[in-house]
Amino acid sequence: MTLALDAAAQDLLFREARTANTFSDEPVSDEQVQAIYDLVKFGPTAFNQQPLRIVLVRSEEGRARLVQHMADGNKAKTSGAPLVAILAADNEFHEELPSQLPHFPQAKDMFFSERPVREASATLNGALQAAYFIIGVRAAGLAAGPMTGYDAAGINKEFFGDGEHSVLAVVNIGKPGEDAWFPRSPRLAYDQVVTTV
Repeated sequence: MTLALDAAAQDLLFREARTANTFSDEPVSDEQVQAIYDLVKFGPTAFNQQPLRIVLVRSEEGRARLVQHMADGNKAKTSGAPLVAILAADNEFHEELPSQLPHFPQAKDMFFSERPVREASATLNGALQAAYFIIGVRAAGLAAGPMTGYDAAGINKEFFGDGEHSVLAVVNIGKPGEDAWFPRSPRLAYDQVVTTV
């Protein structure tokens, strides 16, 4: 075996982990979410930028506000998950950049003074951070149900309303419930993906 992670960790994070569609009633604590974030915040991004912003939806009122913007096929599972996280990119992430990149504080203005450049970078690096977050949920022994089937403009307005944030994904989080998994879908083989030059 050429991987540093043992087989059990590989299974937990990748091979046996799948998108959950139902969840048990067991709650997800704030301490669990903080432990997840405190682990995944170390994932690499360009210029060490950290555009990911997370809104935890716990209240019934918040859940109702969110569910109205979900695609029909995602409404029931979003309603039934113990915790839902809205993952968004902060398009004004560059304001924090000097503190996150202290050896190169001028990067804020040198590379990110124009809004389209910031949005593209926030989307890419926020998506990287969203992927780390999903792996972190799995590392906590929880199941994640990431979704992009929603009215993005509606969620942006409903939960952010400032024009500075862009939703990237909505993730249901909890212990898997009954019949939580669809059958595993195929993956491309190594030779279909990897080339050497």
